[in-house]
Amino acid sequence: MQTILNTPQAPAHDALVEKKSEFIGDAAHVATLDEALAFVETIRERHPKARHVAYAAVCGGADGRLSERMSDDGEPSGTAGKPILDVLKQSGTTDCVVAVTRYFGGILLGSGGLVRAYSSAASLAMKAAQVARIMVARRYRVRLEYPQLARFQQVLAQVGGRQADETYGANVVLTAVIPLDAAVRFEERVRETFNAAVTPDPMDLVSIPVPVAE
Repeated sequence: MQTILNTPQAPAHDALVEKKSEFIGDAAHVATLDEALAFVETIRERHPKARHVAYAAVCGGADGRLSERMSDDGEPSGTAGKPILDVLKQSGTTDCVVAVTRYFGGILLGSGGLVRAYSSAASLAMKAAQVARIMVARRYRVRLEYPQLARFQQVLAQVGGRQADETYGANVVLTAVIPLDAAVRFEERVRETFNAAVTPDPMDLVSIPVPVAE
C-alpha cells in the first residue's frame, strides 16, 4: 500500500480542460473519512461558483480493512466519484482524499466523457503528489527505570523502531513503534537485554508513511 504526504492545507494540484469544462484535481493525506469530508468542504469554499465537487477517499488498512467514501455531487450516477475512487484503488493508495472540481463549460460530455475527465483529473492530482509507502507497525507501551533508557533506545535503533509519547515521572513510560516484521525480534531483544525485567505491552497496529526516494 501507499499514501501521499501532501497536507489538506497544501494539497497536490493539477487541472485539465475538456470541451470547455475545467476539471481541477486536489489530493491530500487524511487519517479519517471525517477529515476527508472536511477537506472537500474547504475545496467547495474555495470554488463557490463551481458546478460540481466530486470526491473519493480511502482510509485504513493497518488491520487489513479499508473504509471508502465517494460522491458524484450531482453528476450522473457513477460518472464522477467512482472514477476517482478507481484511481485510488488501482494505485493501492490509502489515507487519501481526491476532490475534482468542475466548472461547466456549456457542452455536455456524456457519461463516457465524464468518466474519462474525472478519472484524468484525479490521476493528474495523484501524479503531482509526494508518494510514500505504507509501513505497518506495532505499538508497545513500555515502562523503564531511568538507567535502562539508553540501552532500550539502542535496542529500538537495532530493530528500526522509534520512541513516542514519553512520560517522565518515577519511571519512564513510553510508546515504542516497531515495524511489524521486526516485532518478534524486538520482544526477544528486550527480554534478552533486560533479563525479562522489562516487558513491552503490545498495543494496536498503525500505518506509518515512509517517503519514497525519487
